[in-house]
Amino acid sequence: MLAGSAWLSGPKTLAALMQMHSTAAPANTLNVSTLANFVDPLPIPAVAKPDGMRSLPSSRKTKLPYYRFAAQPVEMKIHRDLKPTRFWSFGPAVPGPTLEMRSGEELLVEWANELPQQHFLPIDYRLHGAEGTPQVRMVSHMHGARVPPDSDGFPEDWFVPGKSVLYHYPNQQDAAMLWYHDHAMGINRLNVYAGLFGAAIVRDKVEDALNLPSGKYEVPLVLFDRMITPEGQLYYPVSGKERAPWVPEVFGDAILVNGKLFPYLEVEPRKYRFRVLNGSNARFYHLALQNGLGLQQIGTDQGLLPAPAAIKKIRLAPGERADVVIDFSDSRGEQIVLKDDAVAVMQFRVSANKVSDSSSLPAQLRPVPRIPESEAVKTRLFTLDEYRSLKGDPVLLLLDGKYWHDPISETPALNSTEIWTFVNPTDDTHPIHLHAVRFQVLDRQHYEPWTYQTKKEFRFLGPRVPPEPYEAGWKDTARADSKMVTRIIVPFNAYPGKYVWHCHILEHEDNEMMRPYEIVAGT
Repeated sequence: MLAGSAWLSGPKTLAALMQMHSTAAPANTLNVSTLANFVDPLPIPAVAKPDGMRSLPSSRKTKLPYYRFAAQPVEMKIHRDLKPTRFWSFGPAVPGPTLEMRSGEELLVEWANELPQQHFLPIDYRLHGAEGTPQVRMVSHMHGARVPPDSDGFPEDWFVPGKSVLYHYPNQQDAAMLWYHDHAMGINRLNVYAGLFGAAIVRDKVEDALNLPSGKYEVPLVLFDRMITPEGQLYYPVSGKERAPWVPEVFGDAILVNGKLFPYLEVEPRKYRFRVLNGSNARFYHLALQNGLGLQQIGTDQGLLPAPAAIKKIRLAPGERADVVIDFSDSRGEQIVLKDDAVAVMQFRVSANKVSDSSSLPAQLRPVPRIPESEAVKTRLFTLDEYRSLKGDPVLLLLDGKYWHDPISETPALNSTEIWTFVNPTDDTHPIHLHAVRFQVLDRQHYEPWTYQTKKEFRFLGPRVPPEPYEAGWKDTARADSKMVTRIIVPFNAYPGKYVWHCHILEHEDNEMMRPYEIVAGT
């Protein structure tokens, strides 16, 4: 499989992990903990407005709302005491404008590349899709959207500065928080790090009828971490190897919320709905309120849960979303810090005034019938593979031992249901994302990797563990945890055509941990 290379696969030793995760960060990278906390208000991304009506090229008669999102350089202040930071964005700030959509109402988006000809982050030309290509390329993927393949943002469909594409979003799906981001082959991690992403929200009548907090009481929280120089500029770490700058993960100490570092939000003593997105390249978040106040998670990636789930922490892998209600009614006059483990992220300033609250938090939200395993017509098993070179070369990551350019091996039939099983022998948790479809997590089970790798036999170390209540809804991204077998059940009721599935740690995705798959129409 890896002929001609001296590679080892499977669990890595601690020394290898330390070497793998080491980066040549400059000594003068800013320690953001020295900055004043909670001096900037939380910005709320603007809601995108249509730029008129247009027709699909294939149907000149039907006019649809048309939006234009242009990727362009911007500068913005991420903290009161820092100089403006250079980003790339689809609007005047990062994240880009929020795209609001209604279920069943089609729209068009023109994605335009108005970026410069040279990238300001380090490209690794050895990576698949980067060798021999222009420095600046982009293609936009609407993460979580059920769309035809020619509007999904296939990684090889990138385009250069001065070009644009028109994508069609039918919005034939339930209310949910989606997000859009760059998906260009080989430089996706750099384009997203530069700022090419934003939130998108699909709404429908079922959700409207629940009377959840809305308007100014519904707030997007888009989280993304970065490394910052003392001059306030983005720093993306490199391996220290001139011809192989790729690093396996990037973790910054600057956690931005809607583009601000340590922001505060003034809230009233009542219920708020927060739409939380992990837009980081590799960081997993464990968010909790410092005063121990509980939260109610009402939704996940693909919409509402069957019922609210009482939680103390919001757990999000890269690409995942959480729909959360926080009731501040018993916290009048308090200042409450939201933390990621021990690190301050933002502050809520609860006013002391009495207010009325006409919103609801229903005991039942939206039915999510569990898919019986008997509906699956096929079960597929995949290994999540990490390789390191005996010569000290950077790690390589594959799905089921296959490279991106290997022939397509997953061809589910349109409207069929399959079980996909992920076997993870590595020391990393890999968040696995499938384009175009939604799925349900069946269970996870600890196993002994060595027995499987040597004998292809499973030695399980405990029972199957069903998903937690907060994860029991419809998903499009799911954690495949270390030393565990994770099973999902997937109805492939999207559109026929070619899509992709991949690890949503962007550094992994850019180094071969992504594969095409094809939904095949029946004959």
